[in-house]
Formats: sequence, structure tokens, C-alpha cells
Amino acid sequence: MSSEFLDFYAQRTGAMVALLERFVCLESPTHSKAHVDRLSEEVAALCEDLGAQITVYPRAEVGDLRLAVWNGDAPGRPILLLAHLDTVWPVGTLETMPVRQEGGIFYGPGAVDMKGGVVVALEAIRGLRDRGEMPSRPIWLFLNSDEETGSWHSRSVIEDLARQAGLVLVMEPATEEEALKTWRKGIARYTVTLTGRASHAGNAPEAGINAIIEAAHQALALHQLNDLPNGTSVSVTRIAGGMASNVIPPEATMHVDVRFLKASEAQRVDQAIRNLSPVLPGAQVTVSGGIDRGPMEHNEQMARTYAQARAIGAALGMDVPQGGSGGASDGNFTAALGIPTLDGLGAAGTGLHAAHEQVIIRSLPRRAALLARILCDWQMDELPSP
Repeated sequence: MSSEFLDFYAQRTGAMVALLERFVCLESPTHSKAHVDRLSEEVAALCEDLGAQITVYPRAEVGDLRLAVWNGDAPGRPILLLAHLDTVWPVGTLETMPVRQEGGIFYGPGAVDMKGGVVVALEAIRGLRDRGEMPSRPIWLFLNSDEETGSWHSRSVIEDLARQAGLVLVMEPATEEEALKTWRKGIARYTVTLTGRASHAGNAPEAGINAIIEAAHQALALHQLNDLPNGTSVSVTRIAGGMASNVIPPEATMHVDVRFLKASEAQRVDQAIRNLSPVLPGAQVTVSGGIDRGPMEHNEQMARTYAQARAIGAALGMDVPQGGSGGASDGNFTAALGIPTLDGLGAAGTGLHAAHEQVIIRSLPRRAALLARILCDWQMDELPSP
């Protein structure tokens, strides 16, 4: 069964590559609603051809969101697939980064992040339908339009759908070794404003309060919050201040990026940043921002979820390793809600957001086969009623 199942999808490799090229050639930068909508409509039409019902969530500033539903009336919690259609690449990138294939590698902007994942999702379902093995459980495919800019226009919909699901599968790319991602760091961002008092740097420096010096003190305090061995980084990434070369600076601003593997660390750092107090007499410290998204923690639930996916892969004769990422995805939202979540179900490759962005072609049928078996064979954990 396992070799025959893998062979079936392997025979679809050419069709998968053709579909990937079709999607990549429909450029879809987040900030161009018209281009993202065009691709979204194309993918939705393919889903309808595969028997799905489509729900559209209109958006004014970004592409419309879409949900494709198979077996909507079937009992049980759905499996929710999360995919995004937007890319970081502006319209016209294909002129300098044309689609090409070389040595079993497919190159193109947005290929691995994450149009390859959309191909894997569609082909997994197409294969199950062609084989007459489509499971009777509900299967949902959510097509996001603004993931690359933080999912500001889609987060509430993603979280609402996830609360109804028993498993979330994120179609972000696998690693080059075809590993699932079982952890992702959470993100917090802050702006720290330091206020002092201006004064002439030559005539009356003692009358001023130097906001840049205050910023230096606070930057060192922030640096002390790092716990790199345990996955917490606190980085002052930008700093600006001053008004003229002969004026004691009355104001400075720092931007702070925080990454963490555990929610407890997010709370520790957040509280410490909000409790920053001035060092220079008369200076003021103001903090804005906060936790953007929690981590996808490698906790006991994740260990159980991964173990089941690995067992399903083993039944296919596939080794399914695990890894993680310092960057976030929409899976951070769903994992933070306590919903079993696996990331990296998409195509294997490398070069995300880089000029050498690529998909390893042989991974396409393997990932489609793995996803198809998960959709068929997954045993749901018992979750509280939503």
C-alpha cells in the first residue's frame, strides 16, 4: 500500500510543477489587492472543481480571504489547513527572477513561501478524490491574503476557525530535509521613547537632560533581558535621537524586537520592559507596543501531535523529522489557543524571501502523499467544546 500510494503521487509530479509555475506566474504581493484577489479567485475555482464550497470574507485593504470546505455536513471537528497566497515580492519581480528548473530544483519568487504549499494541499485532495479515498470528515482550507505583513486583516478569522477545528495543518514550507516544524518563536515589538530636556551643548550642557544617554542606559538594561540558551532574544534594532549637533538631545527613540520559545518568557520580558524606569534625574521613559503573537511551543501536546504524524509517515515508508523556526507563522495563533497544530506541511526548499527562492521538486509528491494520509488517518484528541 505505502509504495503504491507514493507512486501514485509521484506520477503527478509533472502536473504539480505545472500548477506551481501557474501560481508563481500570478504575482501576488500583499499590498496589491488586485493581484492577490486574482490568484485567490484562481485557487478558489480549482477548489470548487474539486468539490469544495467557498466562503468569501471581503477585505477592503488587502485581498479577500477565502475558505474552501469539503464535507461540511460531516460529523466531527474539521481538519483546518492554513495557507497564504501573498508574497513579499513586488509586481515585476519575474522579470529579474524568472521561473526556471535546474537539477531537480524549481526557482521562482514565492515558490516555496508558500505557493508550493498551496499546490501540495490541492494535489493531496485531488489524489484522494481520484482514488475514491476522500475521508468523510470535514476538511477546511483557509486562503490568507496578508500573512507576510502580520495577518492583521485575517487573524480574527483564523482564530475563529481554529477554535472549531481538531487539528491545524500549516502549509508553510518544510525544511530542506522535509522536516515538520514543531516549534516557532513568538514575537513582541516595542517602541521605547526617552524624553529629556534640550539645552545648548556649549553654553549650558549641565542644564540639559540627554535623552541619548538615557537611551544608552535603557539599551543596556534591555540587553540584560536576553536568555539566548533558552531561546529568548531581546534586541534593540533601531535607535534615533537628537535635533542638532550643538543641542543636548531632548528625545530619543528605540525599537525593540523580542523573540521567545515559551509564553512564560514573553510575560517575563513584557513586564520588565513595561517597568523600565529612567536612570538620569528628570528623564522620562515611555513604552508602547507589546506581544504580537505567542510562540508555537514544543510542549506535551505538540509532542503527541508530532508523534502521530511521524507514525503516519512511517506507515508510508517515510521518515518525518522535526525542526523549528525563529520566525512566526499563522500557526502561532492557533497553537496559542491550545489547538493541536503542525507546521511545515508544504513543499521542501530554501531561500525564503531571497533571490534564490526554490522548491525541491521531488518533495512535492512526497508532501502531498503525507498530507493525504494525515487527512485520512488522523485520530483526533478530545478537546473541550468550543
